Amino acid sequence: MSFPNFIMGFPSIDVPFSEDVVQTRAIRSDHGLCVFFTFLKDMELPPHRHGAQWGTVVEGEIEFTIGGKTRVYGPGDSYSIDADVEHGALIKAGTRVIDVFAEPDRYPIRIT
Repeated sequence: MSFPNFIMGFPSIDVPFSEDVVQTRAIRSDHGLCVFFTFLKDMELPPHRHGAQWGTVVEGEIEFTIGGKTRVYGPGDSYSIDADVEHGALIKAGTRVIDVFAEPDRYPIRIT
């Protein structure tokens, strides 16, 4: 099941991954950025750090390593990552997540 059509009408963001690997849609305010991710292929997200992030798995599976602790997240599971905590993940094809970033400019909105 994909995200609803109105969400798919939101703009995408510039991420350092090919569109055949991950599809994005986003809404941004002055206070944060909400991104709807659909992973079309298995993907490894290298360890990195940034501002605070919260997310929930809608469908699929993510093996997240957050602050040195690894856990598998599935549908209905949520995660919270404090600012400047290193994290990375192995994400299975077909996974859909909603992530909210405390930084409104975490990723630029793609202008079409």
